[in-house]
Amino acid sequence: MRRRMFVVIVLICVCLGPHETVPAEGVQSPKPSVEQAKESASPDHQPLSASRAAREEKAIQDARRQQLAEKEAALAAKEQELKKLAAKLEAQVKALEDSKKRLDESLKSQKKVQDDKRKKMMTLIKKMRPEQAGKYMDKMDETMVISMLDQMDPKTVLKLMPYLNQPRVFKWMTDNLKGV
Repeated sequence: MRRRMFVVIVLICVCLGPHETVPAEGVQSPKPSVEQAKESASPDHQPLSASRAAREEKAIQDARRQQLAEKEAALAAKEQELKKLAAKLEAQVKALEDSKKRLDESLKSQKKVQDDKRKKMMTLIKKMRPEQAGKYMDKMDETMVISMLDQMDPKTVLKLMPYLNQPRVFKWMTDNLKGV
């Protein structure tokens, strides 16, 4: 902040020139005489000296450097913030992957338990007399019965067919013929 104020003061001084001063409050500055105006307008007198131009250029360059330094600081702060956000996102992604892995393992174990139960039921139905197994299967859901018929060997299905609800048997047969 001090440096910026210094640059502003330097720019004001450079603009006013070495001979002019800023009048104090309440004091009127003397107006230049006609002769002084003619001297400054003459071609021999240069309005800007080389040292004054160099000072102005240096002040402008210093102001630009200050702006660049401020922009660099802002960019560095944003970069740090982005790095923190990236680390946070990576941690969340890792947590999600871990959760997905646990869920997949849970689903696999549930599927295995269901498959084991289904195999036990299939074994039980195969060991029953066909008329008794047909009676139980007719009380089950149609999609489940069709799924069970798909999993059974042809001999067992042939034994059960006369004792099953015939529309279910026809549906199972048409599904198999269609390739569904």
